[in-house]
Amino acid sequence: MSTFLENQNWRYATKKFDSSKKISPEDLNTLKEAIRLSSSSFGLQPYQVIIVENPELRAQLKPASWGQSQIIDASHLIVFACKTDVSNDYIDGYLQNIADTRGLALENVTPYGDYIKGFLANVPAEVIPVWTAKQTYLALANLLNAAAELKIDVTPMEGFVPEQYNEILGLTQLGLNASLVATIGYRSEEDATQHLKKVRKSNDELFITL
Repeated sequence: MSTFLENQNWRYATKKFDSSKKISPEDLNTLKEAIRLSSSSFGLQPYQVIIVENPELRAQLKPASWGQSQIIDASHLIVFACKTDVSNDYIDGYLQNIADTRGLALENVTPYGDYIKGFLANVPAEVIPVWTAKQTYLALANLLNAAAELKIDVTPMEGFVPEQYNEILGLTQLGLNASLVATIGYRSEEDATQHLKKVRKSNDELFITL
């Protein structure tokens, strides 16, 4: 745990990346696995994760990201895209995955699927994308923590125009909406922010014990 806390003190939202440094395939696979293993409501993972390496695409996305340089300077750009609808077919696919993974008969997990379908049937359609977007933040947390352990910098970003991301990346036709962006790579020595003390509330301000 001491290492975990040290990593949390080390990390910060990097303002300037060293564009000459790239994440190794091995480390990238570790980060992908950390995202894949993230918790989500019902275990549904109602999102997809787009890893944008193509420099031309990233150049197109920069204006849609309020002109932030991290979009093109970081080693990789990660876009978390939530599902705009969670259909029964999607849930059935999840149930099949459970059955296959755990060596169960499909009928053994059908009641769980019925419960999920019943729950979501009572959620207004306009709330579903809000709910699925929240799941992407859980995946981001795993990315942040795993990256800090590898001493890889991550900048989570909400400063972008989802509609433009959707258009450039072709997400709308996939039933997806860009909900969250993260740039990953290595901090530049010129980024003065890394030398600033981390500012957080004190325990007394933050925690309430009842």
